[in-house]
This record gives sequence, structure tokens and C-alpha cells, in this order.
Amino acid sequence: MESTLTAPRRRLRAETVLIALGIVALVLAPLYFYPVFLMKVLCFALFACAFNLLLGYTGILSFGHAAFFGGAAYFTAHAVKEWGLSPELGILVGVAGAALLGLVIGFLAIRRQGIYSTMITLALAQMFFFFCLQAPFTHGEDGIQGIPRGRLLGLIDLAEPLNMYFFVLAVFLLALLLIWRIINSPYGMILKSIRENENRAISLGYSVYRYKLGAFVISAALAGLAGGLKALVFQFATLTDVSWQMSGEVVLMTLLGGIGTLVGPVFGAALVTTLGNYFATSELPVTLVTGIIFMLCVLVFRRGIVGEFYASKLGRKLERRAGD
Repeated sequence: MESTLTAPRRRLRAETVLIALGIVALVLAPLYFYPVFLMKVLCFALFACAFNLLLGYTGILSFGHAAFFGGAAYFTAHAVKEWGLSPELGILVGVAGAALLGLVIGFLAIRRQGIYSTMITLALAQMFFFFCLQAPFTHGEDGIQGIPRGRLLGLIDLAEPLNMYFFVLAVFLLALLLIWRIINSPYGMILKSIRENENRAISLGYSVYRYKLGAFVISAALAGLAGGLKALVFQFATLTDVSWQMSGEVVLMTLLGGIGTLVGPVFGAALVTTLGNYFATSELPVTLVTGIIFMLCVLVFRRGIVGEFYASKLGRKLERRAGD
């Protein structure tokens, strides 16, 4: 009984150790890697973590998360470039827009379960894609380009790559802390109970619909935060950000890293982004390589890379040492 009670605490402490090591690595990373590439990894890692909050801890599979990611990219880009807002306010506009989209799509999607709910998210996301294709403010297939990064709080020039990198890193870490707080709060415990046995959660008197809708909106807002950051990093927002391929990519990142783990999606996003960057100039198709790696992970690492690490002897040893 004691080992059962202490296992989640040991897992939590082991993840804390990994996160601490990761923070040190990320602070030193600009000394060895191109800052724009690192910022791309952080943006997609945050996107994957937001998606994992919905799938890994609530049990809702969404094939429409690109609507929140790309929608926030468009909203942030328009607010900064056309309205002249500061970067932090532009990102807040993007997050608010993504949260509103999440409220609408989630309101309709979670009324159904399983594949029906998933298909509703995909259909509504595709509707939003065609809206972005036709809406005047998105500039159609050209997208919004030349987005100024501006000055953070009117003081820090984000046009400097290192300034922008540490801003993105700070936002990423704060968002990761927020996700950690959510999943380890009473609200997060209820989400996990809904994932494990929704009928039992209903019998205990919980309003499952409200909890699922809240998780959907939070996940959409965090995905929007990633999209807004991405728009400022690359200084453009295009239809690629709202395409169904982007929704599929974040699913792939989460599955590769490990569903239901805090740092798994970060590893998955780093792997997929690195492969895309490495094979971008080669004759070998990136999709073929990622597809093969995904097949191998499904066959060999069923829990994902981080999930299998925790289940391994080394992972259990780390948990025991962290528990001590």
C-alpha cells in the first residue's frame, strides 16, 4: 500500500529532476545551437504540452488543435502589425482568440464521445481553415508577413535573437509550471478520474461536461500561446499553421514523447523538429523518416520515449533516488 501511494510522488520528483536538468541545458543551448531553431523547438514543445493536457490527462483526442495554434498566430500577427500593439499584448490577443475558439469548438465536440468527438474537432478546424483562406485580414495564401517583434514592455528589443530566445524560454517555463500546477491540483485529479472512468466520476456528482470543457479551453489557450510566440519568432503566419497536417504533427509529437507525462511531449517535439530541420535540405522526405520512427516507437516504445524510460530499470532507479 505504501509503495502504491508513494509511486506518483516519486514520478513527480523524477520529472522535477529532468525538468531542472532541462532548464540548465536550455539556458546554455544558445551557446551551441542557432537560437531561431531552439525557439522553434520551444514553441512546438509548448504546443505539444497543451495538447497532452487534453489527451494525456483528460482522455479527449482532438484533431483540430491547429485551429488554436494557427488562429492565435494570425490574431497575434494582425494585432502587432496592423494595430501596433506591443508583443506581450499581441500574444494576449492571440491567447484570448484561441480560448474563444476552444470554447466554441469544445462546446460542440465534447457533447459526443470517442471517434465522433474527434471527427467534430477535425471538421470544425477545417471550417476555420477555409475561413482563414477567405478572410481579408489573413491575406489568404500569402499569409501575414513582416511581423515586427517590437520591444518587450517597451524596454527589451526582441529583434535581438538572444533577447527573443530568453523571452520565449521564460514563457515556455511559466506555461510548463502552469500545466504542472493544473495536473497536480484537485482539478487535475478530477480530470484524471474522468479519463479513467467517466461514468464513475458522474456517479460521484462531478459535472463532467464542465470539467471537460474547462480542460478544452485551457488546452486551446496554451496552444494559442505557442502559436502567438511562433508568429513573433518567425515573423509570419500562414495557412500551414491552421492546416490539418499541423494537427496531425502535434499528435505525433505527443505520442512519440509519451502521453500522460509532463516532459514527454517536449522530447517528442524536439525529436520531430530536429528531424524536420536536418532532412529539410536532403533528398530523403521528412515525412518518410518521421513515419518510420513513429512505427518503430509504436512497436518498441508503446508508452513513448519518456514513458518507456520511466518503466525501465534506469527510470525506476531514478524514481527511487528522487523519492529518497
